[in-house]
Amino acid sequence: MENIILTGTGSYVPNRVIKNEDFLDQEFYDENGNKFEVDNHIVIEKLKDITGVYERRYLDDELNNSDMGAIAAQRAIDDAGIDPETLDYIIVAQNAGEVLKGSHQSDMIPSIASRVKQKLKIKNPNTIPYDIMFGCPGWLQGVINMTAFMKTGMAKRVLVIGSETLSRVVDPYDRDSMIFSDGAGATIFELVHEEFKRGILSHSVASHTLVEADYLFMDKTYNPNIEDNNRYIKMLGRKIYEYSLMNVPKAMKDALDKSGIDISDVKKVFIHQANEKMDEAIIKRFFKLYGIKDVAHNVMPMSINELGNSSVATIPTLIDLVLKEKYKDNSIEPGDVTLWASVGAGMNINALVYRF
Repeated sequence: MENIILTGTGSYVPNRVIKNEDFLDQEFYDENGNKFEVDNHIVIEKLKDITGVYERRYLDDELNNSDMGAIAAQRAIDDAGIDPETLDYIIVAQNAGEVLKGSHQSDMIPSIASRVKQKLKIKNPNTIPYDIMFGCPGWLQGVINMTAFMKTGMAKRVLVIGSETLSRVVDPYDRDSMIFSDGAGATIFELVHEEFKRGILSHSVASHTLVEADYLFMDKTYNPNIEDNNRYIKMLGRKIYEYSLMNVPKAMKDALDKSGIDISDVKKVFIHQANEKMDEAIIKRFFKLYGIKDVAHNVMPMSINELGNSSVATIPTLIDLVLKEKYKDNSIEPGDVTLWASVGAGMNINALVYRF
């Protein structure tokens, strides 16, 4: 059988640890420019209760998005034990481009993928780099795109990266800024011929834009007391929560049903680390679609508590941590069926079934 399998993983988790208490002296405003008078201890504790975040990682000042992507990529290449010159594609999922420390201007010329190829010193002109912008599900969409390339004979070995420096595009006066973080995750996929079926089994994708495209956007700072022409990432948290609960479980079920795998055989669910409460609600609703009320212990690894929401990087980083470090007592055994799912700006959703 022709199998598309994951042969190498790598990630870059920035060294700078930003704890919740680091925001105690920060001024926060609402979308109407009104300053919150409530004590920041209460604001931060509420954020922790809802999102699960008690610390996050920010990139060092001298590094940029493409640096993170290249480091994670090199680790994945080393893990797979391949010659990078044999890569057919380098696909980089990102949303904010290259943003230098101290500047909020997004730089996407050349693409992050081209910069990563350059930093990896790949000379092969047939290694094609390009970026994909699909919101937080971007890395997973890159994997889905790569699957199509392999099935049509366009590629046999592909590097897919998710890398983002959200700390450089957040409004410090917006409470939601405390959710976001930086990071990069990279994966090597290869087409192999085997006598048994494993690797990527099925996927599902959905997009809703009529009103949902306005749920995540870029806009001015909430602080009315400063002159600032920059635009920062903004979100309608309640709308995103409701949209995700309504639509993500259905996409997950669609992907699993297409695979022919029984729900009882799913060992792990790797879901985008957007919000702990939201992810827990999604997984419960997903299993409920199969008449299951009690979700198995440890079926859904979580990293948002320590690493925050690094957008496109959350799933590949989490997979890398679990595979290499048995993160939080999570492990993957040969033959295990896993489900990967994400939701984000667009609004876009995707899900994929993978057997290790």
